[in-house]
Amino acid sequence: MTSSPNRLIAAIFGAVYLLVGLAGFAVTSGAQFAGTEGGTLIVFEVNPLHNIVHLAIGAALLLGSRTVAGAKGVNTTVGAVYLLVGVVGLFLLDSGANILALNGADNVLHLASAVLLLGVGLTQDRGVTPAGTRAA
Repeated sequence: MTSSPNRLIAAIFGAVYLLVGLAGFAVTSGAQFAGTEGGTLIVFEVNPLHNIVHLAIGAALLLGSRTVAGAKGVNTTVGAVYLLVGVVGLFLLDSGANILALNGADNVLHLASAVLLLGVGLTQDRGVTPAGTRAA
């Protein structure tokens, strides 16, 4: 796995996001499922829906880490989604549309995750075509 930066990053991020998703349930008892406010996990605000999203992303990253092509594809996809979530999250903080109970720390983490996942996904393992795409 260490020979592929994509597999390594996917495995590490997958494990971390799974752990964060599980730990989030310890602080969200009583929080609305998709409420604009939730429990605080370190400096991040989470609600049960946010925890489920973290679990799903963690599982996708771990599953993708099994092959170089899979890791490259999932890193790029999750990175792009996190870039979108990070940017959109900046406008949702004080809005009723904030169904993931995002706060400023969440936005910073999502944008940092996007930069790292996209950076590795798009620049490393260049000879490998991401899973689900065709070589030109």
